[in-house]
Amino acid sequence: MKYLSKKTVVDGITFASKKESLRYLELKRKQELGQISDLELQPSFELQEKFKRDGKTYRPIVYVADFKYVEDGKVIVEDVKSYFTAKNEVYKIKKKMLLYKYEGFEFREVI
Repeated sequence: MKYLSKKTVVDGITFASKKESLRYLELKRKQELGQISDLELQPSFELQEKFKRDGKTYRPIVYVADFKYVEDGKVIVEDVKSYFTAKNEVYKIKKKMLLYKYEGFEFREVI
């Protein structure tokens, strides 16, 4: 399903939406000011490993967030979503699996 977002390039990096690229610029600035550190783009988290059954190989299920960084000693995993993408059923299921499998970080949705 298309959500009317427009790919945007900033610093040679292609973002899925203008909103995501603007959030990147905010986080980049926060890192320059020392407010956050270790900024990562598109960190991935394996939710279920690949497996074989009945001769067929199934690919792993992976959650790819928009950003990961450290703020006040806490690891933050962040996703930029529109009102519509936040309601996507696949996204909601993967988010729930992520929160169940991975502890030790704070998850933030920027809507």
